[in-house]
This record gives sequence, C-alpha cells and structure tokens, in this order.
Amino acid sequence: MTTSTEWTPSLWYDTFNELLDDDSELDYGDRWTLKVNYNKTDEITYEERKKGWKVSTHQANGKFQCVSCKKTWGSAQVRLVFRYRLLGGQGTVIMRPFGQACLRCRGDKFNLPGFDKKEVEQALLRQFYKIRKNCYHEEDGEKAEDNGRPSSESEEKTKPHKNHLCQACRVGHCCLDDKDDN
Repeated sequence: MTTSTEWTPSLWYDTFNELLDDDSELDYGDRWTLKVNYNKTDEITYEERKKGWKVSTHQANGKFQCVSCKKTWGSAQVRLVFRYRLLGGQGTVIMRPFGQACLRCRGDKFNLPGFDKKEVEQALLRQFYKIRKNCYHEEDGEKAEDNGRPSSESEEKTKPHKNHLCQACRVGHCCLDDKDDN
C-alpha cells in the first residue's frame, strides 16, 4: 500500500470511528471522540492534570511533500501527540501531528505528513491501549502496547534525524527524546 503525502484528517477520524465500532477496543459504554489541534504539545499543566488530561506520544512512519518545490520524502520519525481524558462518560482524544521542513527549500514552512491506513490503525490502537490502561485501569500484562498486533512494517531504515527540519525539535518536543504518559 502506498502512503499518501497528503495530510488527511478524515483518514484519522474515519479509522478512529471504525475501531470504536468494532466494540472490542473501548467497550466500556462511554462515548469517545477524536479532534485535531495543531497547537497542542506534550506538556500538561497542573490545571490540565487536575481536569483529568493525560498525554502520550507516538513516533510514526509518514510521507511528506513540500508545498513549494513538490519534493517528496519519507520519515520514520513523525511525531504525534495525543492528549486524552474521560470525564462524565465522554472521552476526548486531541491529536497533534508535527511537520517537517523541506531539505531543499530550508524554509520555516512545515509540511504535514501523509500516512497509510495501516500506520493510522497502529497509532490509534496504541492510543486505545493507553486509554484502557490510564482511564479504565485495565491491567493486562500479556497485552503489548500495540494490542498484540505486529509493529509497523518492521524497523524502517532511515537517514539520520535532522533536528533543524523537524517541527517537534524546534518547539522542544523531539520524537527522539520520548517521554510518554505524563
């Protein structure tokens, strides 16, 4: 399956809802929604913590296309931040994808990644695991973080990470510096 270079929030929303409809991922009777916010980070304030917010991060494989020169590139170091909470029977997940700048153009314009459906499923299944663990206190030592599914197409070989082109690095939240589940 080829990965699109186009950032498609509907792929994330649709996959999230499909996984919820399976009734096997978050079958606790609560309603869950996914939102995208392009400004959230992985830092949770004391006040946000008191309101039940938690955070997890995910490093995914994505594909980019520069909006200026149309150059394309793949990356196995795409940073995703998920903020989530369950409050009064309503669960909310707020996702933020981080972009990358084009090596050729070297500008300050960050291009958002495209993903294939399998990568989106893997990221969301991992997030569902975090929700079950941290919102429902489900303890299943046998269950892997990816819900028992194989990880992304095995370890993908990539070029060294270029911090100056990474939006997450520029705002101090690099994917190579993971701190998960605050």
